[in-house]
Amino acid sequence: MTEPDAFHEPKFPQAEEAPPVRKPRKGIYVLPNLFTLAGLFGGFYAVVMAMNGRFDLATTGIFAAMVLDSLDGRVARMTGTQSAFGEQMDSLADMVSFGAAPALIAYEWALRPLGRWGWIAAFVYCACAALRLARFNVNTSVVDKRFFQGLPSPAAAALVAGFIWLTSTMLSAQHEVPIFRDLMSLFGGMRIERSDFAWIMFCVTLFTGLTMVTNIPYYSFKDFGGRRSVPFAVLVLIALVIAIISIEPATLLFVLFVGYALSGYVIYAWRRANGYRTSIVSTSTDEPEERGLHQ
Repeated sequence: MTEPDAFHEPKFPQAEEAPPVRKPRKGIYVLPNLFTLAGLFGGFYAVVMAMNGRFDLATTGIFAAMVLDSLDGRVARMTGTQSAFGEQMDSLADMVSFGAAPALIAYEWALRPLGRWGWIAAFVYCACAALRLARFNVNTSVVDKRFFQGLPSPAAAALVAGFIWLTSTMLSAQHEVPIFRDLMSLFGGMRIERSDFAWIMFCVTLFTGLTMVTNIPYYSFKDFGGRRSVPFAVLVLIALVIAIISIEPATLLFVLFVGYALSGYVIYAWRRANGYRTSIVSTSTDEPEERGLHQ
């Protein structure tokens, strides 16, 4: 018998190369984006209804978009379906529903008779909404989560839509509600028109638009509810608030959002009076351009 050659290793068959692993295609989470698309439809619906003169339905579209906007982020966090695409989609939908739509509805409702002053006020609101959303996106990691920096765009849209809903209800009830009939008889049967609210609408639109781009802190309610337990009395209080609002929704919702819009100024004054920092933006050394956001 011959001995195997010690200087040569035995030959083994070469292993076949494994086929390259295909990376899974990136997809889009359906559930949270469905809420975002529904909110976008609410804003688009509001514009269409305003063009058709149905301002009651237009304001309903804004409020529906506001409710859906508060749900899409919560649904994404609860289901673990947060994504960069969803964040960008949410911002674009908010620009339509809470930026362009309220500005166009306000212009069609009462600002048109003011001429250039009317469309300037509407544009200022729309531009401030865009600036506020852009600032929110870049400051997410440096802002105190308990507060919003400036009036949130959904609350600003609700304030504008609430004023339109309230005034349109007043106009339609002039001959139906006894108190309005008595007032009209005192002034010789004078009828209130939409144009009578033009300058008030002008002030409301400018106030909400400019407040969105201030550094005024507004409580975000992000640390309320969710997985945290609350006392039973809180649920009873919420039920009472809903019942009270249902009595006269147009008036009470407008008062509610006016109170929220003014609450930021109250918080700002309280912080300043007690020596606390009025800015809610934390100091960052990584991005020096953020310093301009402090007061």
